[in-house]
Order: sequence, then structure tokens, then C-alpha cells
Amino acid sequence: MENCEKTEGKDQDDKVMDVDGSWRSSKLIDVLRSFLGIPTKESRSLLKATEVLKSPNPFLGFSEYMVSGGDSTYQELCAEVTAEFSDCSKRVLEMESLLADPDLCRGDLSALLKAVQEQEKHKLRLTAQIQVLKKAGRPSEQLVSHEGCSRGLQSMKDAEADAAYDEALKGAIRGVQEAVTCINEHLEEVRYEIEALKAEQLEELLERSAAVKIG
Repeated sequence: MENCEKTEGKDQDDKVMDVDGSWRSSKLIDVLRSFLGIPTKESRSLLKATEVLKSPNPFLGFSEYMVSGGDSTYQELCAEVTAEFSDCSKRVLEMESLLADPDLCRGDLSALLKAVQEQEKHKLRLTAQIQVLKKAGRPSEQLVSHEGCSRGLQSMKDAEADAAYDEALKGAIRGVQEAVTCINEHLEEVRYEIEALKAEQLEELLERSAAVKIG
């Protein structure tokens, strides 16, 4: 936790400082809970586009998805995901600003939210890359002219192109999985911080109750 003392608050009495501390903890909890509770429209949309990742064969599935609506469905999905992610990003930026504000002075939590958002952006980019690859298909399966190439030479070229394609697709899928793991770890940090703040609130409440009894 960062140490941010307001100079104008040094002359406040202990009671006012306790109230201020309680308000600060409550506000922090509210902001963090709001972050965890951001609508998951983006995640649901991404799930539509990444169902293929659950398939035992990662090279099958997207064409089946495309059959249901064709390019128009794909473009609509991309627009939907982009719009929803943009909305979520704006809301997270507002939360980052609140946490970094002198009233709350938790630049560390602001940075944590930013790290989550960066991983979300990375995941979105990789997801788009996966869909582009699947939309194109493996090079050897694409309808292109091989005029002027011998069958043996073309087979070798196709094999090399397919290997590069497979590696690119596997790398993107692996990247998405790693991003998800990183995001989940950061979210667990946020949940831990909420519990710590709740414990801090309880401790302050008990201290105030004890002070009232003594008084």
C-alpha cells in the first residue's frame, strides 16, 4: 500500500481521521468490486469466436462456424467485440484514475487494473489473429494456381507453408491461453486486496467500538 498523507489532514482529530480511513477503504472496495463486476459481454462474444480452441483438433471448427452466417456474421462479431471492449476499456480507465487520485492514493492498484487491461488487449489481438488464420485456411487447402510448378516442388512448398501456418496458429492459441492465465492471476490479486480491505475495515470498527466503551 502506498503512503499518501494529506498535509491538510494532519490537524484533524482522531475521530475524523478514523471516519476518513473507513470511507477510503469502502471506496476502494467499491471500485475494485466494480472492476470485477464489469459486464462480461466482451468475454461472451470472444467465446463465440474461440470455441474452436476447445476442440481436440484446433484446425477444425471455424469453417463450421462460418457456415452459419458467412462473412457477414464474422464481420458483425468483430464489430461487436470491438465496441464492447472499447466500452470496457473506458470504464477501466475511469477506475484507474480514481485509484490513482490523492483521495485514494493506490497507484499500485491502478497499475494492477492497467496490467489486466493490457492482457485483455493482447488476448483480443491474438484472438483476431486466430480467426484471420482460420478464415484463410491452411495454404495447401487454398485454391491457388500452381501453373509452372512441378508436383514434387509444389508439394514441398505446400508442406513448408503448412508448417509455418500450423506454428503461427499454435503460437496464437498458446498466447491466448497464457494471457488468460495472467489475467486470472491478476484478478485473484484484486480479490485478495478486497478481502484485506474488508479486514482493515473490521479492525477499525473494533478499535472505534473499544474506544467508545472506554470513553
